[in-house]
Amino acid sequence: MIYTVTFSPAIDYVVDLDHLEKGAINRSKGEHCLPGGKGINVSIVLANLGKPSIATGFLGGFTGAYIRDELEKRGIASGFVKVDGNTRINVKLRGQEETAINGQGPHITDEQIEELMEQLEKLTNKDLLVISGTIPSSLPSDIYEKILERIKDNHVELIVDATNDILLNTLKYRPLLVKPNQEELEEMFHVTIHNEEELIENAKKLLALGAKNVIVSLGGDGALLVGEGLEPLHLPAPKGKVVNTVGAGDSLVAGFIDEYTNSGNIAKAFRRGIATGSASAFSEGLATKEEVEALLKKMD
Repeated sequence: MIYTVTFSPAIDYVVDLDHLEKGAINRSKGEHCLPGGKGINVSIVLANLGKPSIATGFLGGFTGAYIRDELEKRGIASGFVKVDGNTRINVKLRGQEETAINGQGPHITDEQIEELMEQLEKLTNKDLLVISGTIPSSLPSDIYEKILERIKDNHVELIVDATNDILLNTLKYRPLLVKPNQEELEEMFHVTIHNEEELIENAKKLLALGAKNVIVSLGGDGALLVGEGLEPLHLPAPKGKVVNTVGAGDSLVAGFIDEYTNSGNIAKAFRRGIATGSASAFSEGLATKEEVEALLKKMD
């Protein structure tokens, strides 16, 4: 089974405006709510592709209940630990510019952390765990390491989507995949990357530290795959109009998982990941199977 962890889920409340006037009453021309969070995004796209998963993390209050209900409507099993207080709401105001106000989220106790740990300790070598996103202030800064240390003898396949020291400190646990972008790679190794040769050189540093495969996101220039026993592979992004980049990286991860769990072929999983990430970027919502298949045909 595939498990996704979202430490700080949110309801994304998106409000469309013609113009935002500060200090005045503004009337929307439309609004909608979405369950948000990196792991949740991965689970939603997996469901869209026909792949089951279990979404875990922390949820609380009426907002948490909304997210759980929305996931169930999509056929996504929920393994969230219940916490006191309300799961956060992120407000996104979209007018001539986009303004975001992100909520803080509820306090998470040591007992609730332990409950999640005990749940994840039951995973086996037949499971794949996606652990991603920022760490809320109520969690220890080394929560990634604490989880991976607890399950290290279970031989669970791991995908880590994090940045800087959080990512670097997980590499000793041999994740199947990590997915920095170029800027994050530069920050990790305190370098400026000028060309593809330097990009490959620095991505291989992550392999040397323990990662099995590295995908470096390059935005409109596609992505680079560097993996154990593989020749570096740079694939361009499919052509299309970018509508919304939120969740595109998570969609890439979901597409990768979908193909990898079917065929075990890393290169094919990489290609499907790029198509899935692009499909989300080219639409208001997250990628659907039909959108992904259409882009894959264009990539042939």
